[in-house]
Amino acid sequence: MTEQPTPDALGEQFGAVARRLRVASMASLSAWDVTPSQMRAVRILTGHDGGMRSSALAAHLHIAPRSATEVIDALEAKGLVARSADPTDRRATLVSLTPRGVALMDEVRRARGLESERLFERLSRTDRSHLSRILRHLMDDPEESR
Repeated sequence: MTEQPTPDALGEQFGAVARRLRVASMASLSAWDVTPSQMRAVRILTGHDGGMRSSALAAHLHIAPRSATEVIDALEAKGLVARSADPTDRRATLVSLTPRGVALMDEVRRARGLESERLFERLSRTDRSHLSRILRHLMDDPEESR
């Protein structure tokens, strides 16, 4: 009979795999000269074709508006985002991805997909399916179901 791992051991193993993915992800980002926080902003903006206000971006990133401005400034300097007037409020500014920003997101997704494939290729289809089911279950917030 196989010995059951303790919750602490499972947490350590899960953390080690997550760190391995994060390190690979950060290494791949260096090829495009973007930081993880800049890439998170690009990923969030990907879902907002009309752009979004910097305050909304700050809220999505869970950072202060001033910090979001710094991220946006850096992305704009790299040609990845553009600012434009908000048509509903001329005092506000919208931030949106440029075609170069969209291309970056596509390239990073491909690179991350390859990194994930390298990690998970050792698992059988069945093991991948089980892992996916387990991770979805762990992602569910038990507080939301109450």
